[in-house]
Amino acid sequence: MAKRSSKGIAAADDSTVHPLFPGMNAPAAFGWDPLGGNEDRRDQSYLRKVKPQNPNQKLLMDAIKTHNLVVALGPAGTGKTYIAISSAVEALESGSVDRIVLSRPAIEAGESIGYLPGDMHEKMAPFLRPLYDALTDRLGSKRLRTMMADGTIEIAPVGFMRGRTLNNAFVVIDEAQNCTYAQIKMLLTRLGWHSTMVLTGDPDQTDLLDNLSGLADIARRLEAVEGIAVARLTEKDIVRHPLVASMLTVL
Repeated sequence: MAKRSSKGIAAADDSTVHPLFPGMNAPAAFGWDPLGGNEDRRDQSYLRKVKPQNPNQKLLMDAIKTHNLVVALGPAGTGKTYIAISSAVEALESGSVDRIVLSRPAIEAGESIGYLPGDMHEKMAPFLRPLYDALTDRLGSKRLRTMMADGTIEIAPVGFMRGRTLNNAFVVIDEAQNCTYAQIKMLLTRLGWHSTMVLTGDPDQTDLLDNLSGLADIARRLEAVEGIAVARLTEKDIVRHPLVASMLTVL
């Protein structure tokens, strides 16, 4: 058994698959955190300003500050949604906008939720949970409930955005890879005066049928339009566990 194990290890070393973070060995992986093992675990309390963890995140944050329309593309874990929502909260608190509008497509990723009890809002809760989590992290649950009750913050499925004009608002369209070309075009044309819109998504992780997602095509077309920024993040920018980035190179 010992000989087999040593052969297996040797074979793994000769493999063409390499981790994106070579310094991460097996023992350290269990205690890995983005600030390094020698630093104390950071306080999980509210941080007023979000700081970029890598150059591409900084480019994205700068693009949001200087453009009214930004498309953020990248794999899971690169901070696209969190940066967009944090920027929205900062804009709201600075008085740059009067409200925040967040939207997500209601796509069942192979799992039906029609059997769940409750009305439409309760059935939509699982889809919108990531947005609630990011807002709670930035505002706190009590303040978030107050802002949602008075309409300062609105979370709605993509289907409810048609026909609206969003003035004085910071709009975040999350998981845009699950929108068709026509849906994204409809969403983009909701942008009103004194507003900022950020679309986030990963074209490689769509839950739609092949060739139905319109995000990659829309991003390619918008890159040529002056005043619109398209930020592209990569596996190197993932701020979750390093194994997430390594897995995405082979999955």
